[in-house]
Amino acid sequence: MTTRPDDASAQPLCLVTGAGGYIGGRLVPELLAAGYRVRCLARTPSHLRDHPWAGRAEVVRGDVTDAGSLRPALRGVDVAYYLVHSMTAGRDFERTDRLAARTFAAEARAAGVRRIVYLGGLTPPGVPDDRLSPHLRSRTEVGHILLDSGVPTTVLRAAVIIGSGSASFEMLRHLTERLPVMVTPSWVGSRVQPIAVRDVLRYLVGSARMPPEVSRAFDIGGPEVLTYREMMVRYAAVARLPRRLILPVPLLTPGLSSHWIGLVTPVPSALARPLAESLRHEVVCAEHDIAALVPDPPGTPIPFDEAVELALRRIREARVDTRWSSASLPGAPSDPLPTDPDWAGGSLYQDIREQPTEAGPDRLWQVIEGIGGENGWYSFPLAWAVRGWLDRLVGGVGLRRGRRDAQRLRAGDSLDFWRVEEVEHGRLLRLRAEMRLPGVAWLEMWVESGGPGPVRYRQRALFHPHGLAGHLYWWSVAPFHAVVFGGMARNITRTAERAGAGPEQAGRARPGRRRPPRWRSRRPARR
Repeated sequence: MTTRPDDASAQPLCLVTGAGGYIGGRLVPELLAAGYRVRCLARTPSHLRDHPWAGRAEVVRGDVTDAGSLRPALRGVDVAYYLVHSMTAGRDFERTDRLAARTFAAEARAAGVRRIVYLGGLTPPGVPDDRLSPHLRSRTEVGHILLDSGVPTTVLRAAVIIGSGSASFEMLRHLTERLPVMVTPSWVGSRVQPIAVRDVLRYLVGSARMPPEVSRAFDIGGPEVLTYREMMVRYAAVARLPRRLILPVPLLTPGLSSHWIGLVTPVPSALARPLAESLRHEVVCAEHDIAALVPDPPGTPIPFDEAVELALRRIREARVDTRWSSASLPGAPSDPLPTDPDWAGGSLYQDIREQPTEAGPDRLWQVIEGIGGENGWYSFPLAWAVRGWLDRLVGGVGLRRGRRDAQRLRAGDSLDFWRVEEVEHGRLLRLRAEMRLPGVAWLEMWVESGGPGPVRYRQRALFHPHGLAGHLYWWSVAPFHAVVFGGMARNITRTAERAGAGPEQAGRARPGRRRPPRWRSRRPARR
């Protein structure tokens, strides 16, 4: 799939890998605003379709490990942004990162790319690579590979990024807000130089115009050096929370810390581990040489308290453009939905529910599109909560990812432990499960209208089992489908009918029906 808007070919062309992720999704509109043409490389181009900038950027299908897909993607590119890396603890992630970087470097050199820009991690000075965490070591190695590519390269090395929706900020926010008294790992005493996401984006955009003789790494950070403990105390002050009591305990290893973070915050332990490991050492900038090439405007770099206030303001105003969960999780299922009725891929279990409703199609769609997050799943909240906790216990994402936007969904959004695979506004919402399962699962919700008779709500759950464990899983949960999926269909339509009723009808239950409860998950409200 390739989409390309009309543009002025005289402007430099930038390729952005990882455009579906937290930084990449914010960098694209910044590059467009700076006058660049932008091409995005995506494994699933449809996930970028609903971004506000989608009509102004070219989107091509490809993968950084596939040289064949990189060649057309890099054709005519002036500046290539490399914004992909593994964030899980799979055994082969370092080898995968190494292969991807080497493939990308070779193809960029062959295509005549003028510059590569890479966002890596800040490493502690004087600490040998073999003492770094595996993820930080891998990101350092990727930087070296790109610098040795023969293409002038800018490597930006950042520590904790403060911005609405970033994994580092969400970890800091939820730890501080949810725990007035904290027993914390010893790394809360490590010195860190956090940086506002706005400054990261400014340096990324400015790096595109560096002269060809510049090919090196730059440390980037905010104006303050703080311990993680001080960051939590300062966050509480900015958020107007009572002062937190923080008690460091040296026995909490990075592994135990990651499970602790996974229980308290929306960040799953698989992602929390590399974040915690990166804080074992002090990560402070050794230089600020980039200011000579990308000058700091007045008021920048942004101080920590201001960066926190900006992030909280965007959360309060529901203007979070991208989140840490924007990118699909490495290893998450990406199988396409099998076609009906004859699918050659093996067994496909289905649970289909239909429900007529007196609600109008627009009102029904509004309820469907608002599902998940704080609104819950409209049936048996305890069952959904237990399933979420079980998923987190085995290293999955659980239910705490919530929603990027309280009202609107777009393809590629994370939604609790689902990913929005397809959304046809007013008609269809298709979700693909990212929970830990012995198979691949989808959930579809349809609005059927336009023909004779009432509007109908149609719901379909599908499961493609992997091996015997997958078949056993389906049949073990099948007895609960009537309660979970049947209740969901009934309560979604009832909620739509009540929302569409006039003031008189809304105040009382319909004849023959009890007034349904508000189907919300039993979770603390988020800021």
